[in-house]
Amino acid sequence: MSERGETPAIGRITVDTDVLRTIARMTALAVPGVVRMTPPLGLQRILGREDGVEVTVRDGRVWVELYVVVEAGRNLLALGRQIQAEVTRAISDIVGMPVEAVNVHIEDVVSPLQG
Repeated sequence: MSERGETPAIGRITVDTDVLRTIARMTALAVPGVVRMTPPLGLQRILGREDGVEVTVRDGRVWVELYVVVEAGRNLLALGRQIQAEVTRAISDIVGMPVEAVNVHIEDVVSPLQG
């Protein structure tokens, strides 16, 4: 153990961006009011890509872009902030990486019955 009580590094740990994407997607979908993820308008949607999550890692820091469809009748600003907070917490707690930004793009609003 080091002087600060940490175990010294004995190798390297890497986390694939797909793992970060999965954490971000699952966390966002668990927020009440989020109906589904959707790819952003444009080529990704035309090609049928369905995950609606983009993750970039630079210098050990994480940037997340989330494209969501939400329930009508929700306060969109509050919902977006809740998504940001929950995704930031999940990545920080599960992976231990600092999150620089979580950008939430609300792509559509649907009634709860349309889901």
